[in-house]
Amino acid sequence: MWTYEHSVETSASPEAIWQRWADIADWGSWNTDIEDIQISGPFAAGTEITMTPRGQDPVRLRIAEATVNELFVDEADIDGLLLRTVHRLDCIDQHRTRVVYRMEITGPAADEIGPHIGPAVTADWPETMAALVKVAQG
Repeated sequence: MWTYEHSVETSASPEAIWQRWADIADWGSWNTDIEDIQISGPFAAGTEITMTPRGQDPVRLRIAEATVNELFVDEADIDGLLLRTVHRLDCIDQHRTRVVYRMEITGPAADEIGPHIGPAVTADWPETMAALVKVAQG
């Protein structure tokens, strides 16, 4: 298994962050790596998202879990690997929220391929998460 985790703290409430996550059509305003994004239903477990990173082929994601104002998990099956990204909100106190993104790559070749794919997928997380919390803070 290959893993990576990044977190940021913000004064934005969990509700404000969740609102940004749930508005798939607006992800491109804070995630500059997105060229196009579509969702097949509500922002809930079982729904599929098709995301096209700039200059790349579309990636199909499935929302595996979604708990309003707490977390959502998306999964992508790519070449026998499962790329699972956990997006979690931790309430630090009444004025601070920690936003956590964690990627887990599993599958038969995860130890070999994960160190090549994972860093490419997660490289922009610090900038993307900083933009997300800035927008959520208003």
